[in-house]
Amino acid sequence: MMKKKIAFVLFLVTLSFTMVLRANAQCAMCSINAEQGVKNGNTVSAGLNTGVLYLLAIPYVMAIVVGVIWYKKYRKKNVHLDMKKEPFHLN
Repeated sequence: MMKKKIAFVLFLVTLSFTMVLRANAQCAMCSINAEQGVKNGNTVSAGLNTGVLYLLAIPYVMAIVVGVIWYKKYRKKNVHLDMKKEPFHLN
């Protein structure tokens, strides 16, 4: 059951990253510089928006990787508790 939930969450994350058609992730100054650079034939500023989105996605990808590693390392595996059948008192 837990594997299905993790697979579903990973599917949603992947879907959210692939469904972004266009996102303007620039401040006003960067946006103006990029527009002016494209108008003047500068091809360097064409990838500015992609670079900003790349830098924005890296912390989320790292958090997902750390979470998956943490889950795999510390999850409980078929633990069998060998407890006595007699009742115990907490007083």
